[in-house]
Amino acid sequence: MFLSRHLVRELSRHSATPIPALRPLSTVSSLLNSRHKSPSLGDITPESVSSYKANLAAYRQKLKAASAAAAAEAAQAASAAGTVKSLLYGSPAAQKEEIEMEQSYGKVLARGKYVHEIVLHKVKPERVAEYVEMIGEEYPKIAEDKDNNVHLVGSWKVEIGEADTFVHIWEYNGYAGYHQTLNRLSTQKSYQKYATTLPNLITSRTHDLMQEFSFWPTSPPRSLGGIFELRTYTLHPGNLLEWEQHWRRGLEARKNVMEGVGAWFTQVGSLNTVHHLWQFGDLRERQLAREASWSKKGWSETVHKTVPLIGKMQSRILVPLPWSPVR
Repeated sequence: MFLSRHLVRELSRHSATPIPALRPLSTVSSLLNSRHKSPSLGDITPESVSSYKANLAAYRQKLKAASAAAAAEAAQAASAAGTVKSLLYGSPAAQKEEIEMEQSYGKVLARGKYVHEIVLHKVKPERVAEYVEMIGEEYPKIAEDKDNNVHLVGSWKVEIGEADTFVHIWEYNGYAGYHQTLNRLSTQKSYQKYATTLPNLITSRTHDLMQEFSFWPTSPPRSLGGIFELRTYTLHPGNLLEWEQHWRRGLEARKNVMEGVGAWFTQVGSLNTVHHLWQFGDLRERQLAREASWSKKGWSETVHKTVPLIGKMQSRILVPLPWSPVR
């Protein structure tokens, strides 16, 4: 299920647990006692899978209600505006071109509004506990500081893939927000301590700046449980637009059997790279969901058309850290 930014506000109105329009780290205070624990696949139990399914069903029901409310509100507004607009701007035929132009510009603006950063830390095995404790202290501070122009999408530990690797995804309010946040953090003593300590705990790190696909907005904070899969595709240069067109259609086949978190393409760093993040109850649920996708109309065609565009692909199974807003 893919959540539009407009529906985040509607979900807050229809949910007992409001979902903020932006992504402040609103759940940190309740997790202070557990945020230093390094999670693992061993934490996933049959009971937690059942809980994930119940949480997902409730989340989708809220989304459905919010979508209906938003549609009704939009229809009412359009009806009221239509009478005035017909008087001011002429016939519906004359308005069509203007509407199409507004939609085109809207898509362009939506793409440029947010900049996402994906950070990968390869941690020394003997320093994992120290690393988790350190970022468990620092990352919540960064995310909760309203003067920073950034929100934490989530933090995860790789369980299948590169061992002792941690993945963090941040959302900035454009490149201006990215620069403003880094400049502000560089003057803070706690961040300076973090920046000088981190190199002693890791063997490598990468930072890529990404843009989310316009048809797949990044999820707001939610707590469904389960595991995550980060799929990374390195495309042959020049194929991103074609990839996007095929994937836009292919996701229609998957949206009811798999729960998406976000999809991004790299703009600075490892170019021609696409990341997709999914959420499942456990590995068995992942298997069943992926198998079910093949029975959906359009999915096999999507795979057939996108595989030739790929130079390399990678799958990582992740578990969320306790303070992760998406978990």
